[in-house]
Amino acid sequence: MLMTKERRPAIRTLRGWAISVLQEAGAIRECETHGWMQDRADPHARERAFDIARQDPPEGLSLAMAIAEIEDVLNLVGDTCPECPPDC
Repeated sequence: MLMTKERRPAIRTLRGWAISVLQEAGAIRECETHGWMQDRADPHARERAFDIARQDPPEGLSLAMAIAEIEDVLNLVGDTCPECPPDC
């Protein structure tokens, strides 16, 4: 089968789309032990995520709403896993 364009996996929710974009850009990662999302605090990765959202927002969604969802997810994600012990 000939594939001319790589497709992203189907995302069911707007929040899921935003998480997918942020992971693709490298702005967030998942705790390997517990699965919590963690902010990587990388301004370049955040900008890449916003670029992806501007270039390819979900179908039927305004650009402003797509950007707002990316911002909302970033505001919800901390930089540490709440279940991991703090570094001593």
